[in-house]
Amino acid sequence: MKITKKTLKNQSKVVKSSFTGSNITKYSGLNTVAKYMNRQHIVKSISTSFPTEWHNATKFGVNQVLMAITLASISGINRIYRIAVFSGDGLVKALLRLDKAINENAISATLKNLGQSGARKLQEFLLSRNARWLRESELTSITLDADSTVKSVCGNQEGAAKGFNTTKKGAKSYHPLLVFVSEMKLLYHTWFRTGSAYTANGVVEFLKEVQSIQSATDRNLKKVTLVVQ
Repeated sequence: MKITKKTLKNQSKVVKSSFTGSNITKYSGLNTVAKYMNRQHIVKSISTSFPTEWHNATKFGVNQVLMAITLASISGINRIYRIAVFSGDGLVKALLRLDKAINENAISATLKNLGQSGARKLQEFLLSRNARWLRESELTSITLDADSTVKSVCGNQEGAAKGFNTTKKGAKSYHPLLVFVSEMKLLYHTWFRTGSAYTANGVVEFLKEVQSIQSATDRNLKKVTLVVQ
């Protein structure tokens, strides 16, 4: 069967800017972001790592959904229904080669089908990218800044729980661990944790994993300074 739907393969579409007053978008900065992602072959890598099995009922590619979520996150949008609205913007549809906006059900179904294995694959993809950027920086000495953050959620989200929360006391939240490469302002690695997790829970194992990843991927590093907040 020949697929007649528009598909996103190696690159997002490059959109020419004009000031005619038609097809106005408030996300014009994403055009520059998309060009950078194309140069880094990010769309191609996502398309290869998360291929789409096209059937008669398939309306959107997995890569289109993941890229919509990524661009929405960059734009400060993180609710599924808002991502669905965001994907209907004229520029976003052009960048992702969409005929129409991605609906909420399609986004939810795609994420559910990816499951835990998809989450691990995505993490491996992100770690490989970070390792590459760190190697290309040719830094021989870096500072790793480890910290945790509290992210409040609405409703009964999976994995969320009540815990220490200074902004919304009593609200359910997540409490992930983060580590940055200070010299590059790069978020290098993260661990998901429920909101009830104590600040130091799992931090030793987390840092050991970070160390093992760096040892295996970057031989140029001579000195690593660790800062734990």
